[in-house]
Amino acid sequence: MTTTSTKEMTADARRVLIYRLGSLGDTLIALPALHVVARAFPRAERRMLTNVPVNVKAPPAAAILESTGLVDGYFRYAVGTRSLDELARLWWTLRRWSPDVLVYLGSARGVESAQRDERFFRLCGIRRIVGVPVTGEMQQNGWDEAEQALEPEAARLARNIATLGDARLEDAQSWDLHLTDGEKARADAALGPLAGMPMIAVSVGTKVQSKDWGRNNWRALLGRVAELYPGYGLALSGAPEESEASEFASQLWNAGPVVNLCGKLTPRESAAAFRRARLFVGHDSGPMHLAAAVQTPCVAIFAARNKPRVWFPYGKQHRVVYHQTECWGCGLETCTVERKRCLTSITVDEVVAEIRAVLS
Repeated sequence: MTTTSTKEMTADARRVLIYRLGSLGDTLIALPALHVVARAFPRAERRMLTNVPVNVKAPPAAAILESTGLVDGYFRYAVGTRSLDELARLWWTLRRWSPDVLVYLGSARGVESAQRDERFFRLCGIRRIVGVPVTGEMQQNGWDEAEQALEPEAARLARNIATLGDARLEDAQSWDLHLTDGEKARADAALGPLAGMPMIAVSVGTKVQSKDWGRNNWRALLGRVAELYPGYGLALSGAPEESEASEFASQLWNAGPVVNLCGKLTPRESAAAFRRARLFVGHDSGPMHLAAAVQTPCVAIFAARNKPRVWFPYGKQHRVVYHQTECWGCGLETCTVERKRCLTSITVDEVVAEIRAVLS
């Protein structure tokens, strides 16, 4: 696409469709790309085609993006549907809305899948399409020579739509959730007894078995951290179903007050609570990406089911504990053969060392 055609496309577009599937973390790492779209099409109506949440712990994209001004509305469908009736209804819905431009922010699911998606959107009458990863280079997270590591997923998405503008990944404003005064006030009220004292935020939950470090590890870790940092408060965060596990993990915390926020705040209110923390500690999870979005340093415990750095919290202020075993990159949601060796081999001492490195 030439510069001239890009200018023409952005100048007269009235309706822009953004394609992005996933839940909390997937939406958050796309924030810089969504800011690019908003800057490229400031006068257009921008709607997102996304999925119906597949898990009760997975909030919809609207729960994260409301009040940001990045998206004006949503179309939703069930991921992986084979129903011709449902696909026909989706086709008719998009055809009737008649987008001028599609900005594709889908995950890398193979060139053939991307080509199939592009054909569908063409059938919907969309003539101008940006970002569909129809080449191997667009599908893959490239090698970052400066970091000697793979490119983060946020950078891959930004690269694929670079014709629309610079994503400014290092700029905190590119991750801005535009939290409202009301959201901040509700978060501050929920934190209650932690007001005015240093605080550590922790989320022990995860949607998948292969990412779960184990409740005994969390209990031992928080006991050690409490000994090291007397006078610190502890804020526990997660879904309602994670409240009991969070209470168990905090049993040895005697450094200061403990507030269990599990199920009590919206995702955006949780982000507002995390902004008050000196540190966030958690799994590879949506809450981790929420904390990173509000620029709170994270210590993140990662399984090797994903490739290193691709899904790490973005920014140099974070610390990640990741053991690259022989089976890294497996993508498994349930690990039985290796018994989560990549994760269970991570010791409490390792995580404590990273926490001390951040808080020092």
